[in-house]
Amino acid sequence: MTCRAVWGSLREVARAPTDGVVPVYALAAYRGVARRLVLAYKERGRRDLAASLGGALAEAVPVLPGVLSVSSAEDSTTWLVPVPSRRVAARVRGGPHMRRLARHCARSLAETGRPAAVAPALRLDAGVRDAVGLDRRQRVSNLAGRVSLQPAGAPPAGAAVVLLDDVVTTGATAAVCARALTDAGMVVTAVLSLTAAG
Repeated sequence: MTCRAVWGSLREVARAPTDGVVPVYALAAYRGVARRLVLAYKERGRRDLAASLGGALAEAVPVLPGVLSVSSAEDSTTWLVPVPSRRVAARVRGGPHMRRLARHCARSLAETGRPAAVAPALRLDAGVRDAVGLDRRQRVSNLAGRVSLQPAGAPPAGAAVVLLDDVVTTGATAAVCARALTDAGMVVTAVLSLTAAG
């Protein structure tokens, strides 16, 4: 089975924290081959998977509900904002792993004639713990007040953005990141994740 065959059609993911905040979509359930690919890329040094994972995200971006209508305005650029990682995790992973996927996604979109740009607009502040094993309430508390906008990496004010992630678990991270971008004047059209747990 090829990496590309793992990713199914886009499906909406319902999570309480994102309800009424931002629509969330995933390409596969976080199990089986999809889970193994995400873990291999994220935790086991398989950076060679970045191009195919980014390509899978790029195939889904044009079919996200609302993305075409928003980006067909004056600026047709699709702005991709990667969900940030903790600094220690990024060091272990050879850099911010979602930023790397976003770059491959943008490159794939550009090759099809769709302008795209990566905006590393968010960062996790000190004190954010590893979310593995935390329930929804603990994840929200862990992130409260600890996701900041990085103005140097932000798209223009009023820009429509797609937030990219690898795994949606409780939806807490997606909701907090979407609110930070919205509060900074951006329009978050969707969260697009490779996988969704549960």
